[in-house]
Amino acid sequence: QVQLVESGGGLVQAGGSLRLFCAASVRTFSRYAMGWFRQAPGKERDFVAAINRSGGSTKYADSVKGRFTISRDNAENTVYLQMNSLKPEDTAVYYCAAGPSYSVVRYAYDSWGQGTQVTVSS
Repeated sequence: QVQLVESGGGLVQAGGSLRLFCAASVRTFSRYAMGWFRQAPGKERDFVAAINRSGGSTKYADSVKGRFTISRDNAENTVYLQMNSLKPEDTAVYYCAAGPSYSVVRYAYDSWGQGTQVTVSS
């Protein structure tokens, strides 16, 4: 399994931006597909974005398409989520995940971080 640590969350006004970071402790980071998911209070953990092993292909939830960008640096063992034009409905705990398959499905990922809180005020 991969140890993942997220950072970069915080409080931001609607329309603002945040950049999330996920640092992975593993020697073979480039062998893992990476994803970002989020969970609001009382709701399921939902897919946000995914990136394949090389970083050459990405997927996004419809709700964030055009506003969020996922990227990775395999030399730094890090995946990023750039979030622009934030809305109050983006408020959630954001989780980084690693897995063998490039997927939008939560159960395709077998390693998870502890999460970072993102709060967007109106």
